[in-house]
Amino acid sequence: MDYILQTNSLIKRYKNFQALNGLTMHVPKGSIYGFVGKNGAGKTTLIRLICGLQTPTSGNFTLYGIRSNTKDIIKSRRRMGAVVETPSVYMDMTAEENLKQQYLILGLPSYDGIPELLKLVGLENTGKKKVRNFSLGMKQRLGIAVALAGDPDFLVLDEPVNGLDPQGIVEMRELILKLNRERQITVLISSHILDELSRLATHYGIIDSGRMVKELSAEELNAACRKCVRMEVSSTTILARILDSMNLEYKILSETKADIFAKVNVTRLIMALEKENCEVISMQEKDESLESYYISLVGGGFRD
Repeated sequence: MDYILQTNSLIKRYKNFQALNGLTMHVPKGSIYGFVGKNGAGKTTLIRLICGLQTPTSGNFTLYGIRSNTKDIIKSRRRMGAVVETPSVYMDMTAEENLKQQYLILGLPSYDGIPELLKLVGLENTGKKKVRNFSLGMKQRLGIAVALAGDPDFLVLDEPVNGLDPQGIVEMRELILKLNRERQITVLISSHILDELSRLATHYGIIDSGRMVKELSAEELNAACRKCVRMEVSSTTILARILDSMNLEYKILSETKADIFAKVNVTRLIMALEKENCEVISMQEKDESLESYYISLVGGGFRD
């Protein structure tokens, strides 16, 4: 697989705190990579390292195949755009003026691309309105427009929906999907709002205390979280034999518990178990979310 970003045993240590503890991750080209973890897990630290805002204590990473400890990493970083923590925009300027300023910083030869960028992020009709009077969602979208000014093919977003109202969240989701699908931009999104992330991501990296706990694709997550019937019986040995005879897919969890991944004719199954003197203790539908999957891996919720 072709990876835009790979990190290798990254460690970032501050005086009395280790933010990253041997972090290894892989962001596939063309993906929307959901970087999952509670506040303080190390997400923003990783983003700061790949953006060149800080340097690792040890370990390294590659960006477009270029190692972080070589001078060519600067060229690789020109191919990425980022919004880290809060959008870097000028409050006393309009959206257009902000983009002109970014074009000047990047040394771009003309402003011809600005109207298209404003339209792309839904800010084409803001005119002379100063950014200080924008909603939070508008500021976030302007931050993305600024990050896109250099025409990057890798976009890094740090908690892009944090604090947004429901309408702002929908607008941000649609924009990210559009950038990925229509412009083939690879997107790395750090977030702890997992319900929203599950509507976007094609791949996930689950981080806890500066370590990568699990990397998986959306398909693998769906398989892990798919609907099933959780049965508790007196003997899963007997249950397995009956399920085999019914050609039903299942997974034995213990001597008394099993998950059945199929639509079950409950009456028929219970009657068959009763004939074999196998007692049914409980049955319940199970549909695990990304959040409950995260908790099953690392424990606890999302508060520090």
